[in-house]
Amino acid sequence: MSGLLALLDDVAAIAKVAAASVDDVIGQATKAGAKAAGAVIDDAAVTPKYMQGFAADRELPIVWKIARGSIFNKLVILLPVALLLSAFAPWAIPPLLMIGGAYLCYEGAEKILHIFHPEPAAVTVVGDAVLLEEQRIKGAVKTDFILSAEIMAISLAAITVDTIWLEAVVLAVVGIAITVAVYGAVALIVKADDVGLLMADKGRLGLTRTLGRGIVKGMPTFLFVLTWVGTAAMLWVGGQIVVHGLGQLGFHGPEDLIRGWAVAAASGAPAGYAGAVQWIVTAACDGVLGLALGLLIIPLVSHVLKPVISAVRPA
Repeated sequence: MSGLLALLDDVAAIAKVAAASVDDVIGQATKAGAKAAGAVIDDAAVTPKYMQGFAADRELPIVWKIARGSIFNKLVILLPVALLLSAFAPWAIPPLLMIGGAYLCYEGAEKILHIFHPEPAAVTVVGDAVLLEEQRIKGAVKTDFILSAEIMAISLAAITVDTIWLEAVVLAVVGIAITVAVYGAVALIVKADDVGLLMADKGRLGLTRTLGRGIVKGMPTFLFVLTWVGTAAMLWVGGQIVVHGLGQLGFHGPEDLIRGWAVAAASGAPAGYAGAVQWIVTAACDGVLGLALGLLIIPLVSHVLKPVISAVRPA
């Protein structure tokens, strides 16, 4: 009997450790996912453009294929690289994060410039639809790889656990949860028009038909707002990463200056709003810095990096 009680005690102890580990994983994954919110928002904002021009019955299969590619990017390629960096070259994480942050600034600034030089409107896909679909999916997965790398790097920097195995589990949970959230949202976005039309045409209640018409009319505005939110998030997160990275490398000037402005603005805010004002000012400063950095990078990419890559790439 005493042996059975001892066994039950051991099982209970193991269960407590497991429960604590699960709580730790969930807590760490939530914190890491929140840190990567800017890149996540941009991922959801960018992806719907890859479905433009295809028949409605191909939209969800395309989303599914891109999501599978995203999971492969995160779990098979990026997660092992992130763990190796964490174990053997943690000093390389801040510079790599800064490179990723600079890329976000570049992408955000380029989107701002496209407002003044808009791209041609999307046209219906013609020609070999299967080949074009595969090309579109490959392009989306490549874009996802860059954003996924940023998400995993930001998540890795936010994780504070004791073992590499727990770190791996947290990163895997973050990667899967973010992929499900992003591409679930993308699926809802790309099918919203069809659902709205169905409700407007087939709805039994007047309220249902009115709601359907509202969805159809409101989607262009929603996508416009989503694009702006994604762009702002890119600039804010990119600028924040660069500023914080400079501080980690010993250059505290930009970080201290922004913090001083935010604290000064918060000191004059009404009671209860100081924290919100400080966050808004900090985010705005990071975003402006991100935009300025992105505008500086654009000519470097256009006139230096792209010509160099074209010159060394095999014909």
